[in-house]
Amino acid sequence: MRLAVIGLGRMGANIARRLLRGGHNVVAFDRNAPLIEAIAGEGAMAASSLEDVAAKLASPRIFWVMLPAGLPTENTIQTLTGLAEPGDIIIDGGNSFYKDDIRRARAPSEKNLCYVDVGTSGGVWGLERGYCMMIGGDKATVALLDPIFSALAPGLGAIPRTPDRMEQEGEDPRAEQGYIHAGPAGAGHFVKMVHNGIEYGLMQAYAEGFDILKGRNSAKLPAEERFDLNLTDIAEVWRRGSVISSWLLDLTAAALAKDQMLSQFSGRVSDSGEGQWTIDAAMEEAVPVNVLSAALFARYRSRVEHTFADQVLSAMRFGFGGHVEMPQ
Repeated sequence: MRLAVIGLGRMGANIARRLLRGGHNVVAFDRNAPLIEAIAGEGAMAASSLEDVAAKLASPRIFWVMLPAGLPTENTIQTLTGLAEPGDIIIDGGNSFYKDDIRRARAPSEKNLCYVDVGTSGGVWGLERGYCMMIGGDKATVALLDPIFSALAPGLGAIPRTPDRMEQEGEDPRAEQGYIHAGPAGAGHFVKMVHNGIEYGLMQAYAEGFDILKGRNSAKLPAEERFDLNLTDIAEVWRRGSVISSWLLDLTAAALAKDQMLSQFSGRVSDSGEGQWTIDAAMEEAVPVNVLSAALFARYRSRVEHTFADQVLSAMRFGFGGHVEMPQ
């Protein structure tokens, strides 16, 4: 299939590359010309503007927007809505707020356009590992786009199959491949939002645990109760057969192996919005989220005072997403 990828940052560029590897034709555009040139050198068709993007696509035109949530995405989708023709498809693959998707889907529908939101997880590793995708939109459009999602997804891989899968009505067989049609417009980003809220909680648990381990050698403790623990070894052994093994732990182990004190990280931990949105949704539903809210507030606190736990969080965020700490 031929589609445009608009926004060639850390994830957008690798999405374009994975699509090219999967045999798709990609029209590439970004406001940063060198990023376009880099992808064009790998086989994509370069576009000089959104108007040029539209001109280089055949009907139904597929526009995959991979930009930061907020005005960059809002303005781009608004422009594309004006350029698009009936039957064209606009995809938001960033981390937009799901209520914005619901609102945005109305305008394209008035022009007989299709709007799809794709919660995309995979970070800077997605080119090789593939992307886990949670998709919102109408069933027919999502089905039309299936070759694109299939190329981007991780596939079954070496993960053992879940017993009793597909024995209950309504289960999506594509889940085993790493993507699902979650529901109508907004549902994809809603599921991804909660995914990121959970991510905050998991990361905070690891971070606090390693802070406790590091602190056991404190001079404030009785001498016989002090342990000079090797955090690198502990992270490594937990990766192998323990019930808390995970990719986040893998990233933590890799960071500790480079520097057990994580000295390159100050521990000023940013949040990209999804954690707060998840808690807002929980409040609307009257669902208690003690762990997720505490994890979000810990990030706020990290911008005032920093702990080793915050450095562990920073190391994980850099590991999976290339996120660099905010300037001091």
